[in-house]
This record gives sequence, structure tokens and C-alpha cells, in this order.
Amino acid sequence: MHETLIAAAEAPIPIRALSEADFDNLGDARLQALAATHRFKAKRGEALLVTGDDGALAEVLFGLGKGQPDPMSLRGLPGKLPAGDYVLKGDLDPRLSALAWAMGSYGFDRYKPREDKPRPRLVAPEGCDLEAVTAIAHACALARDMVNTPASDMGPLQIETVAREIASQYGATISVVTGDDLLEQGYPAVHAVGRAAASHRAPRIVEIGWNLDKTDLPLVALVGKGVVFDSGGLDIKPASGMRQMKKDMGGAAHALALGRMVMQARLPVRLVVLTPVVENAISGDAFRPGDVLSTRKGLTIEVGNTDAEGRVILSDALARASEHNPDLTIDFATLTGAARVALGPELPPFYTDDETLAADLAKAAKAEIDPIWRMPLWPGYRDAVDSDIADVRNDSAEWAQAGSVTAALFLQRFAPETGSWVHFDIFAWNPRARPGWPAGGEAQAIRGVFAMLKKRYG
Repeated sequence: MHETLIAAAEAPIPIRALSEADFDNLGDARLQALAATHRFKAKRGEALLVTGDDGALAEVLFGLGKGQPDPMSLRGLPGKLPAGDYVLKGDLDPRLSALAWAMGSYGFDRYKPREDKPRPRLVAPEGCDLEAVTAIAHACALARDMVNTPASDMGPLQIETVAREIASQYGATISVVTGDDLLEQGYPAVHAVGRAAASHRAPRIVEIGWNLDKTDLPLVALVGKGVVFDSGGLDIKPASGMRQMKKDMGGAAHALALGRMVMQARLPVRLVVLTPVVENAISGDAFRPGDVLSTRKGLTIEVGNTDAEGRVILSDALARASEHNPDLTIDFATLTGAARVALGPELPPFYTDDETLAADLAKAAKAEIDPIWRMPLWPGYRDAVDSDIADVRNDSAEWAQAGSVTAALFLQRFAPETGSWVHFDIFAWNPRARPGWPAGGEAQAIRGVFAMLKKRYG
């Protein structure tokens, strides 16, 4: 990731952040005339480049709009500015402003490199911990890079490699169970979903452990769905439904990125990161509608639809997490289209029956401007995931309709009974391009979750 935050610069160009009211009361006739020419009114996200008498850029006016200033609107600014060093002036949260700038400077250029030329850089605002902000920005960029990378280059082995690099960097342990060894070591659901893939893309479960010898510390378990590509299996998706399924490993990307944040910050916790990684492929050995699968927990799953595979592999990962007796378990999964129907692409739902945890998450997410929305684990729908011939079914009964809720209720059957559990049904994707939010992979919820973890355990 190109470094766009710096500690200091000689004669940086000022960026004046102004609300609409501030701009109306500016009292500078020259600036008002220039603004009128360029139709600048200090609306949120607007930028006006002001030159000096020598024709060089002298300052930038940046619009905050009306109401409470939103530092995250700064994500759109780096793409509007020429190369140079800048310094922010105005009443904005210094840390969030710096983070917004860094995240807005992101671009995925693995296959189409951007021009190798200087880019705008921001002097870290006073009161901003540059190292901490950079670490969060890098972790979010990692998640976005992983989601953006096609399945041909982000298969099970590549996710394992990313996990190994993170573990090595922070002195963590790592174990990987692959292929038929999953059956021997008690991960039958992961094996069933992934066994149809080519041998070099064999299913696996990756487990990172950090600080596990410090038994006096609370244990946090992070679980992430890692379906590197989802064809739908024998219940094959239409072409349009497959188009973005490279992003179906977004849960694993988010769990690894959040784990990296925790280790980088050296939070006083024990940490376990679990990512079941599979390709939901089609072959003569693919799992079938009507099959009944075993799980690590001992519960059986009737397969109603092979395109509801994410919850199946998470069942084994959550069961493994429970063996660590965690104080808190957090899972991330690009799990259901129903979550998008309910809340759209920009507002991921989360589910927990811990009221204190829900309140802490909501408060932290709001403070971080990392939107999430609590949805109910509605008990009236629990029997929608009951099966006549197995313990549970992976496709909820049609009468329940609430697909994201019933998916969460399915996962709750396998979640650890110790401590608290929360499930995030993320999208991990920007379906539309806008300044600072390019179309493609997006990091959702992990900044807010990390803030909550720092508050709770730091």
C-alpha cells in the first residue's frame, strides 16, 4: 500500500475544512467569486482548488456540508488532488480524518497498475497516532486486496499463505488441516463442501493462535467464512449470481485483517483466528441436495441447498472455537443475499443475544463511522432450521422468509456456549463507485469491532 500519511512536511498545502455555514460567513470576496465560478458551496465532499498569484496551488477548500461533520467524507479527497503534501485545517477528528485519507487513497492495481507517480500525502494531524492509524489502514487494505483478487489467484492455498505471513509477523502459531485429513481430525462439514474442488485447491481449516500461553488473559475467537469461489454447487448459480463470487471469502479476509489489528496493537487478550477455506465446486464427488452431513459438534445437517454452504463450513469452525472456551466469539461471513435485501450493501447486520455486547458494538461502530445494524435472533423462527431427518437443515423453511435471521439462528446452534457470540453478515463489496469508495472490495465492521475490543480489553 502506497504511504499517503506522513509525520511532517516542508510547507504543506493547507486544506481548509468548512461547513456550509462556515463558507457563507467566510467574508473573502475573491474566494466567493472563485467558488461561484466552480459552483462550490461547501457541500459534503466538495473540493475547491485555490491557486496563488504565481498560479501554483495555494490551498484547498473542502466542504463538510450541513450538520455534524463527517471525517469519513475525506475518503473522497485524495482522488481530487494533485501530488503534493497537504495539512488539514478545521474542526475534524484528527485520527478519523487521517484514517479516512488513508482509506480513500486505496486502489487495487494488481492487474492494471496505476501510474508510478507521486500522489497526494497528508501530514498526520496533531493528536493522531500515525503508527496506529497506518496499521488499521493497512489491515483494511489487506481485506480489500484479498476480496478483489480473483479466485484463480486467491484460492485456499493463497489464503493459507496470507495467514502464515500474519502469524510469522506477530509470533503466532498456525496449524492447517487439509484435504482428507479433515475427516481424520474432525472437520467433516468443511471436507464435504470442499471435496469437489481440484486437488491443488483442496479444502482446509486454518487456525492461528496468539498469546495462548498467557492463560490469565481473556480469549477472543475470530471466525471467517472462506469460500474462495461459490458456483452454488449442484444447485448451481446463474451466471449473474456467480459474477462476484470471488468475494465469498470476504469473511476470512475480515477475520484475518481484524486479527492482524489485534496483534499489531498487542491487545491484552489471547487470540484464535479460524478460517475454514473451500471452493464450492462441481464434480462427481460434490455434496448433494438431500445429503446428511456430520459436523464437528456432533449435530447432523440435512442439505436442502448446496448454495447455502457457508453456514455448513462455519459449523465446524464455530465448534472448534468452542473448544477454546472463548470469552468472546466473533464471526464474519458473506452469508446471505437476504441481508442485502433487508439493509442494502452499505449496512451489514449483526446478531447477538448479549445486550451489553450489542450496545458496545453499536456505540463503537458509530464513533468509528463504520456502520452496522443489529438484527434480531428471533426465537419464533428457530424451528425453521429444524429438519425431519437430521438435527438441522441448511436451507430454512420457506415460511420463515427472513433468510439472514434464519442463517444466524443456524449458526447459533454451533456457536460456543461459553462467553458471548456475535455474527456479522457482511457484503464486503462496493457495488457502485464513488469518490473514496471504488467499486470492489470493502472492509466492513472490523474498525468498529476493533474499537470495541480496545475499549473492552485494552
